[in-house]
Amino acid sequence: MQYTLRNVPRRVDATLRRKAKEEAKSLNEAALEALMMGAGLAEEPITFHDLDVLAGTWQEDAEFDRAIAAQDKVDARLWK
Repeated sequence: MQYTLRNVPRRVDATLRRKAKEEAKSLNEAALEALMMGAGLAEEPITFHDLDVLAGTWQEDAEFDRAIAAQDKVDARLWK
């Protein structure tokens, strides 16, 4: 099936072109993926793994906690 789309908003065009370039895909492939996702027909839900390496690695650190606590204090002279 072939479609011709008109009046594509500039933001949509720019986003699709950027996505196609980033993923080394054609504009057609990027547009089809976006249509399928928008229509709820994607084969698999997108699962992001960019932070997986950090999962479960948190370590308690008293010095870090003190630094964060210091950032939570409001300087009344600056907050007027």
